[in-house]
Amino acid sequence: MNPDHLDLAPIRRVRGTVKLPGSKSISNRILLLAALAQGETRIRDLLESEDTQVMLGALRALGVACTDEGGHTLRVRGAGGAFPVKKADLSLGNAGTAFRPLTAVLALCGGDYRLSGSARMHERPIADLVAALRQLGASIEYRQKEGFPPLAIRPAAIRAGGRVTVRGEVSSQFVTGLLIALPLTGARTVLAVEGELVSKPYVELTLNTMRRFGIEVERGGWTTFTIAAGARYTSPGEIFVEGDASSASYFLAAGAISGLTGGGPVRVEGVGRASVQGDVRFAAMLERMGAAIAMGENWIEAGARPETARRGRLTAIDADFNDIPDAAMTAAVAALFAEGTSTLRNIGSWRVKETDRIAAMATELRKLGATVEEGPDYLKITPPQSSISGVAIDTYDDHRMAMCFSLAALGGVAVRINDPGCVAKTFPEYFDVLASVSEH
Repeated sequence: MNPDHLDLAPIRRVRGTVKLPGSKSISNRILLLAALAQGETRIRDLLESEDTQVMLGALRALGVACTDEGGHTLRVRGAGGAFPVKKADLSLGNAGTAFRPLTAVLALCGGDYRLSGSARMHERPIADLVAALRQLGASIEYRQKEGFPPLAIRPAAIRAGGRVTVRGEVSSQFVTGLLIALPLTGARTVLAVEGELVSKPYVELTLNTMRRFGIEVERGGWTTFTIAAGARYTSPGEIFVEGDASSASYFLAAGAISGLTGGGPVRVEGVGRASVQGDVRFAAMLERMGAAIAMGENWIEAGARPETARRGRLTAIDADFNDIPDAAMTAAVAALFAEGTSTLRNIGSWRVKETDRIAAMATELRKLGATVEEGPDYLKITPPQSSISGVAIDTYDDHRMAMCFSLAALGGVAVRINDPGCVAKTFPEYFDVLASVSEH
């Protein structure tokens, strides 16, 4: 792979089975909870990617013993609720799943910490999380721009218990960080969410992971979360990381698109009916677009329904993607293969992700000939009569831009992906895996 770009030849069809890498969201949650828990945890099927390496590096810098046992297995000796190292300077790249939860945890740890990240991370808002932590007495300073990283965290007298409020409409990671941190106070605490909570399945994922480490949170709809007094993280001993449902979306969409021209199906292994990840709901969205979906406990398969294949186009979709914003990017590219205009609604959280994904997606879809209407929290996509070949897709240092736009090659056109190495954030082997199920 050229470090600057990857040229994808037109893909005639895709067919086969893909074993998914571990979920980034689950991997980083488990790593942090294992580090905070009492006891030793053996983590199996851990994702090996830039974001998990960022979390691992931070935990080791904080004094947590993490031993690589090979075969995507890691042994973590928990710190029992308090990190041994009380002064550290942590560089966390653009890993939101590390930066936001660590901010919350370290604010309650009584140490002196500096947290910084990439240039893009310093543009991603964190004011709502900091405001919530300050309600508990945390001492957090903005080192550059008000409301944004980098941060300085100082020792402080934490007021345990009571009620803490946080806005829910910017990022679910703020809620996740607070949920993970609040048990460290040992007091009964109610976390109240103001406004609509975005990406609810990711909060559900946090609650599920906390449950596996011995803490049951009482949820009142999506507006209150109550942590009981005396709650403590306890190691489950051994824990497995589920396959990544967001990564599954690219291969499921490829199976559905390829089914239009006699290809497919594609099966992904590692997620299915038993999945705890919200992005498995992408399969239902594909079904609405005319895909044939089959599902087992630990696998999902996608092709095209016979009537869809006869028509040669998917069905345009008008849907709310608030709960599955990452997989929604895949739907935006799948819309190139639909008949009519597709509308993706309630995706405002895209604006504060690895890049401004609404603007980036609109720009790159237009390169392929699509007509795109960009709103503050929506996209309307009308596919071209025929896609333009030889387009160079800019990826904005955003792994999901690179992966979802690789699907454009299924339209019988050559596509250049600039900076293909950005997929290392969550799926370093993505292009090799795509090639393994592709025929040219």
